[in-house]
Amino acid sequence: MRFHQVKELVDWAVDFHRRLAEQYTALAQGEVSERVKMALEYLAEHEEKMQRELEEYRQEDQRGVLDAWFDDPSDFPHPPMLERLPKSLDCSSVQSVLATALTAHRTLQDLYEHRAEGAVGRDEHAFFAALSRGHEAEVRRVARDMQRLEDY
Repeated sequence: MRFHQVKELVDWAVDFHRRLAEQYTALAQGEVSERVKMALEYLAEHEEKMQRELEEYRQEDQRGVLDAWFDDPSDFPHPPMLERLPKSLDCSSVQSVLATALTAHRTLQDLYEHRAEGAVGRDEHAFFAALSRGHEAEVRRVARDMQRLEDY
């Protein structure tokens, strides 16, 4: 279907963060090095935080934006690559785990930027632009925190 509501995309993103957190948690309980385990646990907590923040958007007075419809003939609500990322996660090093996490965040950020560019209304544009900026900040935070872990 070409036509979707903004809340469908937000619901999908909430679920994606939840599933990613679960995947990181499960991988951290496997046979991985102590540093990789710490990195995976950090990422699981981070994804849970991202999930909670998006859930708060659904609770706030965003009904006008969340109920807005948009036309998108491309892969909705996500690029299929996002679904494959957690399944192909390489846990051999902190850097490989970080690379997957950053790819997921940047892809989500691109998705939000795409929606902001295609927004019909000002509120919808502002909503997706804010999500994009938030993901940009998260990419920097994750990279910084994971680098600190690698430096120890």
